[in-house]
Amino acid sequence: MNTRTETEEAVLSSVRPQQEEVDDICAVAEMLLKAVNESGTAQGMVVGSVARNTWISGDRDIDVFMLYPPDMSRETLEEDGIILGRSIASRFGGLFVEKYAEHPPYVNATISGFDVDLVPCYAVTDAAHIQSAVDRTPFHTRYIQSHIGGLEDDVLLMKRFSKAGGVYGSDLMTEGFAGYLCELLVLKYGGFRPLIQAGQSWQTGQTIDIAHHQGKQFDDPLVVIDPVDPNRNVAASVSKAQLGGEFIELCRGYCASPPNRDYFFPPAKPDITQAAFAEIVTERGTGIYSISFPPTPPHQIPDIVVPQLRRTTAGIASLLERNGFVINRYDAVMEDERCYLLFEMLVDRLPPRSTRIRVRPLIMA
Repeated sequence: MNTRTETEEAVLSSVRPQQEEVDDICAVAEMLLKAVNESGTAQGMVVGSVARNTWISGDRDIDVFMLYPPDMSRETLEEDGIILGRSIASRFGGLFVEKYAEHPPYVNATISGFDVDLVPCYAVTDAAHIQSAVDRTPFHTRYIQSHIGGLEDDVLLMKRFSKAGGVYGSDLMTEGFAGYLCELLVLKYGGFRPLIQAGQSWQTGQTIDIAHHQGKQFDDPLVVIDPVDPNRNVAASVSKAQLGGEFIELCRGYCASPPNRDYFFPPAKPDITQAAFAEIVTERGTGIYSISFPPTPPHQIPDIVVPQLRRTTAGIASLLERNGFVINRYDAVMEDERCYLLFEMLVDRLPPRSTRIRVRPLIMA
């Protein structure tokens, strides 16, 4: 039997949506679905945590997919999807932008105070026949809807726990746990606490196959076979650092002591002053260097920019090390529409006769 502590019940009272909030988001979702269905070209479907009843109070995101016939050309789908998305956003007075990624372009709009994604996809018969990266999402929604019954609150705890620990999000900057992954893990272990208890003993290469596909092999730090697509690892986004250095340690800490609310709502960290930062660096005895610059328009999509930043940072680090400098660690981030390359160096100065780097003048076009 899956029992919860008083702390976990108290957390749930904070993160579980109240009925008024549920009614509000459902009304907007139904309005958007009706608009898609009335278009006559696509069939609407609400996907994501709202559809699965696993969204945290305060979240204002609604994902509406516009399903098109599988025999429609990609060009027609993209064109009609953008036109329909614009029309719906304009109809309800929402400010909107068009976004482009590896899947068909879509419209992101603010409607009635909600952040709405209007995404075109193909209404394929099964996930094995997907034609775009988002075609399997409806299958994810249907799978969770049919299996999650009674475990919705446990998913809320897992999501809040992951967010507080800094491991929630499958974007390239976070390299953590997607919402769908959290749901599947809760399903696998039958609740939040059994999941956390199991997580403390995970090792790199941990493999979970809920539907027992026993198909394709993966070499990622965490492997969770997608129950609707055996050729996909749902946990492919989870980095080794986020798994072993963060999530597993969080699980161990949570299980080692009485449940603490700080694991769900960590106390705010005070801002560090420049003087205090300088003192920390002095105590460490390392050199901290950063390069900051804005991304070059129109290439400002994090999923495109972040991999380039990491390759660039690794290249600079390699160049420095080949020339005698010693690097403790390095990283790259994109935040507030600026890019940062960060280096912590154990050796950041060499005798003049030892320096072999030759810097060529940079000629700007």
